[in-house]
Amino acid sequence: MNDRVYLYVADAVLIAHVCIVLFVVIGLVLIVAGNLRRWRWVNAWWFRMAHLAVIAVVVAETWFDVACPLTTLEMWLRSRGQVATYSQGFIEHWLQRLLFYDAPSWVFTLSYTVFALLVIAVWLRYPPTRARKTQRSGNALT
Repeated sequence: MNDRVYLYVADAVLIAHVCIVLFVVIGLVLIVAGNLRRWRWVNAWWFRMAHLAVIAVVVAETWFDVACPLTTLEMWLRSRGQVATYSQGFIEHWLQRLLFYDAPSWVFTLSYTVFALLVIAVWLRYPPTRARKTQRSGNALT
């Protein structure tokens, strides 16, 4: 495979990673704001379960000191593309600055855990709702 293809795929992985981060952070804001504004969709079961599942995975990764699979994949792709990791390209430069910064690992573990506790608190305050089954009309053609 051409080295450039690896870099394009690495950029796509990085963009997906950023989208997941935005889903978790903005999702919590939308859940709270949506409940205050009485938006029903923010309590949809599928949305809330996806939100909870993603933050649960992030917290589990930090508690068990497991590298994020997306980060691992991106780094592997960049190395296969014959570039130093986190050193080239507009997209990768700015998205990586958004996602990755230096701090002791306990800071990340604490941050993700506190955020997960906020997600759980919001879950309890504004529980998700399952779609109601609609009743069929009693009118049938005979």
